[in-house]
Amino acid sequence: MDFLTTLKVKHHNQGVSTGSQWLQSLGETIQSYSPVDGKLIASVTAADKIAYNTLIVQAGEAFKEWRMWPSPKRGDVVRQIGDALRKHKEPLGKLVSYEMGKSLQEGYGEVQEMIDICDFAVGLSRQLHGLTMHSERPGHRMYEQWHPLGVIGIISAFNFPVAVWSWNAMLGWVCGDVCVWKPSEKTPLCGIACQNIIAEVFEKNRVPEGVSCLVQGGREVGEWLANDARIPLVSATGSTKMGKAVGSAVGARLGRYLLELGGNNAIIISKDADLDMALVGSAFGAVGTAGQRCTSTRRLIVHDSVYEEFKNKLVSAYKQLRIGNPLDEANHAGPLIDKEAVNLYLSSIKQCKQQGGNFIVEGGLLEGGDYISGCYVKPCVAEVTKDMEIVQHETFAPILYLMKYADFDEAIAIQNGVPQGLSSSVMTLNLREAEQFLSSAGSDCGIANVNIGTSGAEIGGAFGGEKETGGGRESGSDAWRIYMRRQTNTINYSTKLPLAQGIKFDL
Repeated sequence: MDFLTTLKVKHHNQGVSTGSQWLQSLGETIQSYSPVDGKLIASVTAADKIAYNTLIVQAGEAFKEWRMWPSPKRGDVVRQIGDALRKHKEPLGKLVSYEMGKSLQEGYGEVQEMIDICDFAVGLSRQLHGLTMHSERPGHRMYEQWHPLGVIGIISAFNFPVAVWSWNAMLGWVCGDVCVWKPSEKTPLCGIACQNIIAEVFEKNRVPEGVSCLVQGGREVGEWLANDARIPLVSATGSTKMGKAVGSAVGARLGRYLLELGGNNAIIISKDADLDMALVGSAFGAVGTAGQRCTSTRRLIVHDSVYEEFKNKLVSAYKQLRIGNPLDEANHAGPLIDKEAVNLYLSSIKQCKQQGGNFIVEGGLLEGGDYISGCYVKPCVAEVTKDMEIVQHETFAPILYLMKYADFDEAIAIQNGVPQGLSSSVMTLNLREAEQFLSSAGSDCGIANVNIGTSGAEIGGAFGGEKETGGGRESGSDAWRIYMRRQTNTINYSTKLPLAQGIKFDL
């Protein structure tokens, strides 16, 4: 396919890079199969421990130079990365769609998200502000400043194979950090494509080798990053189980971690909702990316007075869904990432039925014709009750649970009554309900929306969640601070040395 050639990823046999240099490695072979058609795209050689250590040493050396570049100059390099991504938006978007399986529109959207964070980071490069404080001692000045941390480890997930890495890398780079990226072993070629794009920009600007590092591999490589004291911050996106392991390992060495983990996101549909608007938000949230977003809508909590009307609208909408090759823009959704994901989807449907769930839109595997990969499934909807055990879990697939509520306090309690706390939404034209949902007595999630769905965050706001979602914040607002260390400075410009709190120590 032409986009593979353009991005220089076809038949690539290396998976360890310090920028423009690809290191020799004897690690395992990672084979990337497309969930679209089941074909082997390419094989990648993962890192072994020798190549990994070589890479980390190179990154540490690069940091010594990179941290001394003025932040606006680093920002200008990121600006050029944004321009390069604009140039490669079509082929990279197609690769994301083909290797991961999300719709082509979403593939393009993911690259646009990378471009947007570049633009954000360029502005940020001139706004890494500290504070000034008044000293209690005469002839003294106090202020605080922010310094780069060093080598940042980034572990990304398959569902957003390029965007979430860019949230971390672009901010890390303008802050003066260097980045070591371990892409998901399910989407290794997206990592190689990005590394090739970045390398061209870095070479042109004489950026030190090692500022942008790529290290392919599975769980073992992730463990190396988490346990490596040379890496002060590890940012990890994935399951709650994975996040607990990373957090424990990094915490044991008193490092920093940024975790973006599971979501079990709900939309409350009020009796005062615009039901047509709610329908669009619910359907896209549940079906987009075949339900494989951390912000995908898993639960609909619907007021009993509009429950039957909205249920009928939902069933009609699901009949219009087109599932198929994601490179065909006429389709709403593509396949799940692999057959393991399909098995989890089928298992969840079985458990839901065993627990009393009533499927008003039946699920199942799509077979034959264009569904040759065995990874295409039917988006489905089940009527459930809030106390069913299955509702407490996140299934990374297009399964939507529908339940009733009687009053708004009950709806909020149902919304909050799961271990995860990423994204949430209320559909209502009632001002009191909207404000209550956004109050401290409302949603307990990191993201709370009114009259939009749970899925589709903009880069200007900090992204992340609470509880088992991990507590991390990435992308916009002041999320940049996690990539830096704070330093408080006091300057004495007087002729005396007074002590704080009026302490006397005369000699």
